[in-house]
Amino acid sequence: MGKVNKVVSLQNLSPELVELLHKKYPDGYQNHVIKVTTPKNDFFYGVTLDTPDVSYLVKVPVKIDTNPEEIDEKDFVGEPDDVLTPDETFDETDDAEDPDSIADED
Repeated sequence: MGKVNKVVSLQNLSPELVELLHKKYPDGYQNHVIKVTTPKNDFFYGVTLDTPDVSYLVKVPVKIDTNPEEIDEKDFVGEPDDVLTPDETFDETDDAEDPDSIADED
């Protein structure tokens, strides 16, 4: 007989399964989420988690940006001139002061 398939919500996982989930997705599961459509045409998002006996589909909460076109100016810091064009590269030494040129203030 094969593995048993189960669907379970993230908040209902046992501590052992939560630990296994963290081991499988040490950097988070955000890049591994799949959209699952139910027979009633509803949907949910989940990630897979396998044990020797059970294959779990773990329902996870997903925040979806409904209007990615809308940009809030407060999300940006600095002046428009601070933006690099695709032809420019960032050089960390451009803004760094030369330690030899700093005068001793004492």
